Amino acid sequence: MPHSDAVNQRLIEQGQRALQIEANAVQALVQRIGPEFAQACQLILACKGRVIVSGIGKSGHVARKIAATLASTGTPAYFVHPAEASHGDLGMVTADDVFMALSNSGSTEELMAIVPLVKRMGAQLIALTGKPDSLLAQLANAHLDTGVAQEACSLNLAPTASTTAALAMGDALAVALLDARGFGADDFAMTHPGGALGRRLLTRVDDVMRREGQLPKVSPDTSIAQAMLEVSAKRMGMTAVVDAQDHLLGIFTDGDLRRLLQEQHPLQGAISSVMTTKPTTIGAQALAAQALSLMEERRISQLPVVDSAGRLVGALHLHDLLTAKIA
Repeated sequence: MPHSDAVNQRLIEQGQRALQIEANAVQALVQRIGPEFAQACQLILACKGRVIVSGIGKSGHVARKIAATLASTGTPAYFVHPAEASHGDLGMVTADDVFMALSNSGSTEELMAIVPLVKRMGAQLIALTGKPDSLLAQLANAHLDTGVAQEACSLNLAPTASTTAALAMGDALAVALLDARGFGADDFAMTHPGGALGRRLLTRVDDVMRREGQLPKVSPDTSIAQAMLEVSAKRMGMTAVVDAQDHLLGIFTDGDLRRLLQEQHPLQGAISSVMTTKPTTIGAQALAAQALSLMEERRISQLPVVDSAGRLVGALHLHDLLTAKIA
């Protein structure tokens, strides 16, 4: 196929046209978010079982995504294929469940074969269709109109804008339910423990900090030279200065040493005479992501970890956060 400017322009125009049609389809849904939407949400919030989402063809793919989004945002849900439901999988549905059926026509044969049985079981029915007067819409306890003026396909045949609208309506449900349940960042992390976001929301300083045996620490009367040896031995670029009960009195870092050298300090005397008093610290139960933010804000590479009484319980280096993939 020739790659002429005219051909390229045609491709660009068709892509822009498709996106505009789909954007218009989603925008039209805004005015349909009303009492029926609230009713659908209330049915799900009152559900003692699970939300079972079903559809076939392209609607089936959208149904799978809606089920996954609901499940990851605090609403237990799973997908059931309507054809498989007719051959035994309908046993997954109980009277405590909400059954969500997706069909643009509202008359999909495989769905209509099982919907009467779902209703007979006592499960609540939510329908997402493009035909408010369809049988599926009429049977539903709550109907959400996802109809579109036209498909993005130039033949007005391939499910494009209609599936986008259904997907967006599913997202609207999930977000509204998330808010109603008070589903927060910690809850989200619990359903996404394997990803980068989960690590940032679940990992605490206590999980990655260095502990006794790895902690660089000296007493306030330790000589500067001996303190420098402790800094080198523990390879953290710092040493904490603590009293006999491990209360943190100050720290001495590589940066402090460079400053002393620039000032031509004789490097004699006790470490307490040159340490940084009132250093930045963090608690063991703080999120590791908070420690990273604090380090970036203060432009430091090390953080002493202290308990509520100010006793040293650990230490954290920027490299520890890098190793834990927090940074």
